[in-house]
Formats: sequence, C-alpha cells, structure tokens
Amino acid sequence: MKIFALVSLAAAVLAFAEASPVKSHPGHAVPLTRNPHFKHNTKAQIAKLNHRYPGLKILSGSTGNVPLTDVSPDLEYYGTVAVGTPAQNFKLDFDTGSSDIWFPSSTCTTSACKAHTRFNSAKSSTYKKDGRSWNIGYGDGSTASGILGSDMVSVGGIKVRQTIGLATAESSQFGSSPEDGLFGLGFSSIESVSGVSTFLDNAIAAGVLAQPVVSVFLPSERLFNGQDGAYVFGGIDNAKYTGSLTYVPVSQEGYWQISIADAVYNGQSLGQSSEGIVDTGTTLIIVGDAAAQAIHGKISGSTNDPNNGWLVPCSIKSSTDTIGFSMGGSTFNVAVADLAYEDVGDGSGNCVSGVQGGQDGLWILGDVFIKNNYCVFSQTSSPSIGIAPLKH
Repeated sequence: MKIFALVSLAAAVLAFAEASPVKSHPGHAVPLTRNPHFKHNTKAQIAKLNHRYPGLKILSGSTGNVPLTDVSPDLEYYGTVAVGTPAQNFKLDFDTGSSDIWFPSSTCTTSACKAHTRFNSAKSSTYKKDGRSWNIGYGDGSTASGILGSDMVSVGGIKVRQTIGLATAESSQFGSSPEDGLFGLGFSSIESVSGVSTFLDNAIAAGVLAQPVVSVFLPSERLFNGQDGAYVFGGIDNAKYTGSLTYVPVSQEGYWQISIADAVYNGQSLGQSSEGIVDTGTTLIIVGDAAAQAIHGKISGSTNDPNNGWLVPCSIKSSTDTIGFSMGGSTFNVAVADLAYEDVGDGSGNCVSGVQGGQDGLWILGDVFIKNNYCVFSQTSSPSIGIAPLKH
C-alpha cells in the first residue's frame, strides 16, 4: 500500500506533465551525478512527502513482534516491554480483559513489589509526572494501586508516549507471579482512570502501526511445547493459522465482547448461547452453569466437585473430540484433550477441567480457547476479532 501511494503520486505528476501543452524551445541539458553515499530510506521519503503534501497522509507504520514465555502449565504468557530512557525492561502479562498498563514503582516496599523489577522514574529522562492516583482489581481478588505517570513505552520496537500505573501497593497474590505487571489491551472505556488512552489508541493515533491490530499466538505445551508464542502489534502472522480469518464483530466495546450463537460438541448443538469476551488474561474457558453442564455431560466420568469445580478424567488427553463455539457464522473448536488442564494430585486420575461454570450472561473464552485458535484483535472504527484454527 505504501509503494502504491508513492507510485500513484508519481503517476499523477506524469499525467499532469503529459496533459500540459508542449512548446518548442531550445533547452539546456543539465548532467546528473549519482551520489555514491546515498542510502535508501523509505520512511524518510514518506515523511518528506507528507510534509510537502499535507493532504496526502501516507502511512508509514510498522509491526512489532513480542516473543512470549509460557508459564507452565499454560497458566499465563508474558513478554518483555521496555519503558523509559534509557529503557527499563519489564515482564508483563498481555491482557485483553483489562486496559491499564502497570508495574511496581521503586517506591513500593511491599513483599509483592520487592519480588519483581521496579520502575525507577528518576532514572528516566523522558518520564513525566501525572499525579493522579489509580487502583485496579481483578476477578481472582488481586489488587494493585499507586500513582499515574507517563513515559516512552516500547513493545516489539513500537514506541509511543503512554500513561502508566506505578504501583505503590500490590496484594500478596502478585508475589509469586513470574511477571512484573500487566499490559492491558482492552478498550479505553475500562481504564481504571477515566480519560486515559490505551497503548493501542496512542499507537494508532501516532500512525506507528502498519495495521490497527494486535495478533496473538499462544502455544500450548501439548502441541508446541509452549514454544515460539508471540504477539504481533500492527500485523498478522499468516503462517500460524489454517484457512481464512473470520472477523467476528465486537458487540460492545470495553472488553473484546462478542456474541456466541451456540456451543457444540463434535459439531452437534448443545443449545447454549451467550454474550462473551475473548480474554488473553484468563487461563480457562468460563461459561454459564447450564453450558458447563451440557459440555461435561458429553464427557464420561466428569464430575462437578464442590471444592475444585468441574473435573474430567486425565485420560481425555488422548481424546480426538472437540467442543466448539459458534460466532460470526463459523464454529471455532477447542480440543477436548485441552480440557484435562491439570491433575488435581490426589491419585484419583482426575484433572481440573479447562471449562468451568459460574459465568452466566458473559462467557470468558480464555487461553484454553486461544491456544487452539489464532486471534486478531482489530481496532478499526468497527472493531472485530479475526479468528482461525491454529496450524499444527
């Protein structure tokens, strides 16, 4: 597209020259000399054209690849984010189910903060004070709070100035987490402080992304040994999926919310539907109680344990059955083998199921879903989620 825009401009100039009347007059030839030190720089040429022709608006965005670490057993996935000048690196959990970007401040002295890398704003020449307070809570009961600031944030080389939360207090749940904080990828309407723009908002506004998308490949231990996972900011890795992406419209902005028309087992309808969200920050699939009952009713030996939730025989790791969720006119499958999430460890041969109940009205398609399907979070004027089966 960038090449097309440059060619189109040249063609327009040529067409104008050809359409102009030609007058015969003697000319003077000016010899041209090639500069042996010239280095091609497309971005600089585009910037020059945009400056000379303000109405042209040729975009020169890029893509940024963020390698992921899989925390066993596919519990969560984190990548490295650089903040400040010079850069201070943080391991952050990318979360489409929230929107704040936060990590510990060097002023935080709780045990949870001390267990992680802490940001020292005094060592960053690009840090700017904000002063507003913020606090956030998550579905597992964990909390963090502190103050806001802003600095340069770089994700896979995509860099913008971004409002960040600097935690001065964290609940004990974060103490054992391998990551230092969270990188929210939801919409700005669920930022904990009103008026704060998300990283995607700022990157899109600055024109630094080739496309207004974030794509994610979460590798399971079962299929990929948890290796080579990545987020791609501004692009799509076509080698990671089969067939074509189906773009499912976002039904409500905030979370990446979509309408789920049906749940199926081996292609057969279970007669269950709901609104739902695709959430990279949730490990399992959480559905309504009736849907959880319908799914596990198809799996021999399943039980609903009052202490551990739905359990399935660990032996289903060899199953070739699938469950599926119908959205946007297509059905996206999850291997039943991935429902044997983790052995309960009591010698019963049972595993915690990758599908749990208790989420009536707004199902959560977490990592168990995403590690079976490539997902593209597209933040255009009409947001959608592109989904296709993973290639393996």
